[in-house]
Amino acid sequence: MKRFLTPLILGVLLIRPIPVDYAQTMSPTASTTAKTAASTVAMAAKPRLVAIQETEVWVTAYASVPQETDDTPFITASNKHVADGFIAANFLPFGTKVQIPSLFGDKIFTVEDRMARRMVGYVDIWMPTVSAAKDFGIHKAQIVVLGDPGTNLAEN
Repeated sequence: MKRFLTPLILGVLLIRPIPVDYAQTMSPTASTTAKTAASTVAMAAKPRLVAIQETEVWVTAYASVPQETDDTPFITASNKHVADGFIAANFLPFGTKVQIPSLFGDKIFTVEDRMARRMVGYVDIWMPTVSAAKDFGIHKAQIVVLGDPGTNLAEN
């Protein structure tokens, strides 16, 4: 059974009615079913992260400028291009996921960079601008290290 979607007016743009096979809109295609099944399997294969360690650290911020980094300010120590959610920490392996609930709620950060060796007990959050990093300042906060259930951080 053919039906027409009602025209929509968006500002001055008129979208014309498009013939739609009503039966196709009501039942998933084999392709859609396969994609849904594949995504369900992928989600099932990805284990839920749980808190495996909590520790109190100083939390600072840095930006991608030579004064605060080495001569490749947009490349992390793990050889990745900087991005929102990346942090530097010397006491955690690359790829470790952490949260800083008191400052960022449920946001998950990933350790992808390192700090100067003298920075013990610090986590440095990447920020897109120097002003954002300066505005953030320094905070003493509890971090939650996340991992798969049964993970022992000492083994990494």
